[in-house]
Amino acid sequence: MEWAIRCRQLRKVFPNRGGVVEAVKGLDLAVRAGECFGLLGPNGAGKTTTIEILEGLQPPTEGEVEVLELRWGHADELIRQRIGITLQETQLAEKLTVWETLQLFRSFYAKGLTPDELIQRVGLTEKKHSFVGKLSGGQRQRLAVACALVGNPDLLFLDEPTTGLDPQSRRQLWDILHELRQQGKTVLLTTHYMDEAERLCDRVGIVDHGRLIALDSPTNLIARLGGEHHIEFTLSEPTDEENLDWKSLPGVVSASCLNGLYTLNVAEPHVTIPALLSLLHQRGLTLSRLTTRHVSLEDVFVALTGRSMSDEQ
Repeated sequence: MEWAIRCRQLRKVFPNRGGVVEAVKGLDLAVRAGECFGLLGPNGAGKTTTIEILEGLQPPTEGEVEVLELRWGHADELIRQRIGITLQETQLAEKLTVWETLQLFRSFYAKGLTPDELIQRVGLTEKKHSFVGKLSGGQRQRLAVACALVGNPDLLFLDEPTTGLDPQSRRQLWDILHELRQQGKTVLLTTHYMDEAERLCDRVGIVDHGRLIALDSPTNLIARLGGEHHIEFTLSEPTDEENLDWKSLPGVVSASCLNGLYTLNVAEPHVTIPALLSLLHQRGLTLSRLTTRHVSLEDVFVALTGRSMSDEQ
């Protein structure tokens, strides 16, 4: 099997006050078997609708969808036995223990892993006999992932699995995902954390206004911006930006300003910074702050959509 997911000309229309809203507009997507694929997009971009169609939770208005080379409406039970799903918020029975919860979910599958195997895999051994209602947020999320893994799925859907978790809990879930990749499992991940997508995903697709606007590895998407570094600075006093041609500075690929924060996308900061300081001195301007950093997937997202994930939250 080469492809775990394929959809062609996917379209979804919802009725809205006598009219319609087109949430997904002819989207084409293919996820290779064995890869960790990140689906990213601002709120309202259509990614949640797309995922729900892929998961079989709602039908498309138009288009073709294949999951593990099978189609919803023709082999629904076969697909359900081979996929696992973790939603943004999983509501579990609080009066069941961790072991009882996994035993319940295990009963839904013809074959799979035992509760004890899963408890050890997600690091909940000490909480095996604890009630779900007594677990911390990170422990609940690891249990939710364990519930998705109970059928030993070939394809795992993870919808923002680390949102709201503390850094340690996030790292623990990252370790679980790394282990799944080593086992050859296919993972479709959505996340609001660009560093998470950059670290975990083999490829990412960015969706906006119902269409796929970018698809590649995080490294290649970052390289498309041209520069490898960002110089960010603020000035002590406001100035007329139009009178300062930042792009004329050596090594500057692009320049922008948002709420007084200037950002220069550059190839060689050691060349650009001296020229920047010289220009500011000539104009009688002083810096209040200056930092440099590597270009990230967040920068790609902003360049393509015009807004950041933090804005969306």
